[in-house]
Amino acid sequence: MDTSSRRHHATIDDIAKTATICAMKVVLGHGASGNAASMKPYVVGFKRRGIDAVAVDLPRGGAENAVPVFIKASGRGHDVVGGGQSFGGRVASMAAVEADFGGLVLFSYPLHRPGFKDQLRTAHWPQIRCPTLFLSGDRDPFADLSLLEQKIKIIANARLVVFKGQGHGLLKVLDDALDVAADFLKSEVLSHR
Repeated sequence: MDTSSRRHHATIDDIAKTATICAMKVVLGHGASGNAASMKPYVVGFKRRGIDAVAVDLPRGGAENAVPVFIKASGRGHDVVGGGQSFGGRVASMAAVEADFGGLVLFSYPLHRPGFKDQLRTAHWPQIRCPTLFLSGDRDPFADLSLLEQKIKIIANARLVVFKGQGHGLLKVLDDALDVAADFLKSEVLSHR
């Protein structure tokens, strides 16, 4: 093979590695102490799996105040998959009710504050109509696992994947979590479009 053929072949390989599987866009919100830049490993990981992803900066304060910012950045409709880490996932789940997202991917959803299992953050869950994936560590102080397993039944098409030995954050198992998320998006979200 001559040099020009190899260059052409490399270009095709590069395109294949970054090509998206569809017009779907994953929009991710960050945790309460983070920012859009802190979501870079998630964004890059989704893109490596052929899924377009972006992160959005959310304002500090209550999740309710961040919902309009999330929707402005994400847009509306079934081509959008909302998601995020902790606070960002909560905001995305609230935005999904108003913006009719095609799906949700929620990393370390903050079901309750540590030590306050009686103050659940689920009031909007009965209104979520899209396929929803929860990815959680079995040692997450923000999500008692037995409560989370029970409460996700409120959402018609929800699934929970638990990562053993993980707390509030899944960076140590992010590749595995993103593999699960990509499979979910391909099998559950794309199949419902």
